[in-house]
Amino acid sequence: MSDSISDLLDNNARWAGKIQQEDSKFFERLAAQQRPKYLWIGCSDSRVPANVITGLAPGEVFVHRNVSNRVENTDRNILAVVQFAVLSLKVKHIIVCGHHDCGGVGAALTRSTDGPLRDWVSPIRALALDKKCLQSDFDNQKDWVNRVCEMNVEDQVTTLLQNQYLKEAADSGQQISVHGWVYSLQNGLIKDLNVSASNLD
Repeated sequence: MSDSISDLLDNNARWAGKIQQEDSKFFERLAAQQRPKYLWIGCSDSRVPANVITGLAPGEVFVHRNVSNRVENTDRNILAVVQFAVLSLKVKHIIVCGHHDCGGVGAALTRSTDGPLRDWVSPIRALALDKKCLQSDFDNQKDWVNRVCEMNVEDQVTTLLQNQYLKEAADSGQQISVHGWVYSLQNGLIKDLNVSASNLD
């Protein structure tokens, strides 16, 4: 693993050169327009890159990431992302993808952080308490955290379906499906939580 910032620029030059060799018109097409079918709302964790784990090329997925893949309908950042993705890009699918062993979820449950991060993840702890998902119900802390990771994704899907821009799209007949997934760092596989729904439902 490189710790030199200049290595990133070298890596980029090699990558761009390789792409040009394989497809000389790739960047020309990519620059011409952006038409992804998917909006990915995922965790900021560096081990969960949306394009890589779904096998999608640049331009095929519009990505928003934050700590613990939270969706807050009062957060201007994510509101702007959803507005642009839904009303301008006309995405057909929104995927909320969390991951097991999420540090933000762990921090929320153990109250091991403070400042803005504590405020950002505190709804996760409130969710676990509200659903009576207690550590004592699990064999170990890891299983507890992983279950709350899944509950957090399910909660974000519910929140998204209340989003004003999805409602606006529905009023115009534009169907958008919202999906809840969780990624395993242990085996690289994505689990569908079977909470998919449409803004027209």
